[in-house]
Amino acid sequence: MRFIIFVIDGPNNPANSDEMAEIDAFNEKLQKNGHWITAAGIQPGSQATVIDNRDSKGEVTPGSLFDAPEFYSGFWIIEADSPEVGHQLAMEGSLACNRKVELRPYIR
Repeated sequence: MRFIIFVIDGPNNPANSDEMAEIDAFNEKLQKNGHWITAAGIQPGSQATVIDNRDSKGEVTPGSLFDAPEFYSGFWIIEADSPEVGHQLAMEGSLACNRKVELRPYIR
């Protein structure tokens, strides 16, 4: 099963060097145990663009679809044998990055 783990952040909350070391260690564990697919940090919603080109609309709106103080600041895409393993890995990811996370399974 594949899952995405979104890292939930707030304004003015950059990771410190200890958190980055913990994230690197978590990434290495994911890779070593065959759970790793990919991961990345992403810019805040203020850097997003919503694009709607259904029926050739060509509509482009600066900013995120969501207007909230919290935003996704990164993600992991993982492979897990079960929802329970995915949940456990999300718990470990939250601890590593010192942030809330949101776990979502892929649609098959």
